[in-house]
Amino acid sequence: MTSPTGMAATRKSMSEWRKYDLFEPTEEHKLLRQTIISFVREEVEKQALQYDREERFNLSLFKKTGSLGLLGITVDPAFGGAGMDALSAVIVHEELSSSDPGFCLAYLAHTMLCVHNISKSANEEQKKKWLPKLCSGEWIGAMAMSEAEAGTDVFGMRSHFRKEKSHYTLNGRKMWITNGTQDENNTPADCVLLYAQSNKKEISTFVIEKGFEGYEVGQKIKDKTGMRASNTAELVFNECKIPKENLIGKEGDSLNHMMRNLEIERLTLAAMSLGIAKRCISEMNKYASEREAFGKKIRDFGQIQKYLSESYAEYMACRTYVYNTARIMNLDQSNQRLSSDTAKLISSQMGKKVADRAMQVLGGYGYVGEYQVERLWRDAKLLEIGGGTNEALEKNITKEMELIKN
Repeated sequence: MTSPTGMAATRKSMSEWRKYDLFEPTEEHKLLRQTIISFVREEVEKQALQYDREERFNLSLFKKTGSLGLLGITVDPAFGGAGMDALSAVIVHEELSSSDPGFCLAYLAHTMLCVHNISKSANEEQKKKWLPKLCSGEWIGAMAMSEAEAGTDVFGMRSHFRKEKSHYTLNGRKMWITNGTQDENNTPADCVLLYAQSNKKEISTFVIEKGFEGYEVGQKIKDKTGMRASNTAELVFNECKIPKENLIGKEGDSLNHMMRNLEIERLTLAAMSLGIAKRCISEMNKYASEREAFGKKIRDFGQIQKYLSESYAEYMACRTYVYNTARIMNLDQSNQRLSSDTAKLISSQMGKKVADRAMQVLGGYGYVGEYQVERLWRDAKLLEIGGGTNEALEKNITKEMELIKN
């Protein structure tokens, strides 16, 4: 039997536990979410539909995220960043995607794929040179790994480099590169973190800067199903000269860079699915409370209740998993690969499913762009493909499970 003293201690510990908020564990996290919600309401929401329709990237709005300190959210303040954690990155991606997933994808490509990777893999001089410009928004960043015939299979890439006396020479083409171009004039990204192979089939990491000889945009990719507010482009490298000081780490180090960055990349992509689901649930809940059929609100019908309740339950289950993974993630190590892959797998499936239900609840109104759900429905699909296809994640998860000891 527990003594009164022991019961009191248990009550105290339970009380302390109740004070803990998984989604906003500190005042800093709460303030961050409030800041993003205000930014979304005042700036992002009003432009989302227009830029999606026009397939344009809102560069001026993107630069405003730099003034808010968001473009280097995980970067050491010594290099112009905010010095925040993985959970903070998840908060930003969830809230931005609840309004404009396309804009958020451009943010992710810059902040997670390029900036965060440089901050964890580059040397001090390289960080001083590139990070302040990237964190402020003066420079737009991208990451180039995928090619026309090589995505998940990174060793299938054909972009290759050779080492010269004073520099490296790069040849090849990269495909599906988010932020690969900044505008309709095919202005290249200012800074591209790029992976290429040597003749020894070892993959190395370089930073390509706008203005390098032999670096240009091949074509902007248009008529995408979704994520139309982010620019996607082909990048072409023809005898591109890269200074030796633009090599990140050592030759052949790329797999270390990739594996470490994949965790935060996939976690923030999972957070984007959360944002899409969150908004879709809000829209169908509102519509179900307003629309009447056969003399009563449609939310009183069992079919609609099933859509609403299952969507909310699945969203909260995924949200809990994503945020808990973020809470324990160490950005200086690679220690959460199984959880980050699982978070993206289940969240991307959930996001698409919830968006589909939302369109069903709104009926004809859900099928047109004005009511937002149609755009979110289109955007949701990419998250089952980009940053690791569902099939690749299933393979990875199964492989990681072999290492689990009972």
